Amino acid sequence: MSRTIYLTASTLNGFLADENDSLAWLFAVPGGDSGGESFDRFLDGVGVLVQGSSTYAWVLAHEDLVAHPEKWPAYYGDRPTFVFTHRALPRVPGADIRFVSGSVAEHWEAIRDAADGRDIWVVGGGDLAGQFLDAGHLDEIVVTFAPAALVAGKPLLPRDLGADRLTLIEVEQRGPFAEVRYRVSAP
Repeated sequence: MSRTIYLTASTLNGFLADENDSLAWLFAVPGGDSGGESFDRFLDGVGVLVQGSSTYAWVLAHEDLVAHPEKWPAYYGDRPTFVFTHRALPRVPGADIRFVSGSVAEHWEAIRDAADGRDIWVVGGGDLAGQFLDAGHLDEIVVTFAPAALVAGKPLLPRDLGADRLTLIEVEQRGPFAEVRYRVSAP
C-alpha cells in the first residue's frame, strides 16, 4: 500500500527556500547537494513524485533541464511526476511530467494509481504538502534540518498541526544535518 511522504530539507527556522524560491542556501552546506545512501534507499521505494510549480521551476532553471534533459534521471529517474500549477511551464523532454491544476482530492486517484503500490513523494513545496494534509492524504513528514537559517522565505508547512497528530518515528544525524521522521495521524 502506498504511503504519501513529504520529504524535504529545511533551515533550522523552518524555511524550504528563500524569498526568491532559491535553494542556494542548501547547496552551500557541505553535503547539501547529495542525499546519500539513505536518500537512495528512500527513492527506491518511490513510485511517483508530486511537486508544486515553484519547486519544479527552480530545479528546471538550476539544472538547465530543458537544454540538458539527460540530467532529469539523476533527480527523479523515470518515475511519473505530477506538477501542480496554474501557469504554463516548460516540459523536460523525455520525462513523464503531468501538469495538473486544482485540488489534491481531484487528482488523488491518478496520483495513487501512478504510484502502482509504491510510495508517493511530495517533493515540495510546503503549501502543496499542506494540501495533502488537508485532504487526509499525508502519512509521513521527513525533514532534514540543515545548519542554516534565513530571515524570510517559503515555510516548511504553513498549516496548524498539533502534537496530537504527529508521532516521532526516527531521528538520525546525517553529517551536519539532523533528519526527523514523523507519522501523521488522521484528525
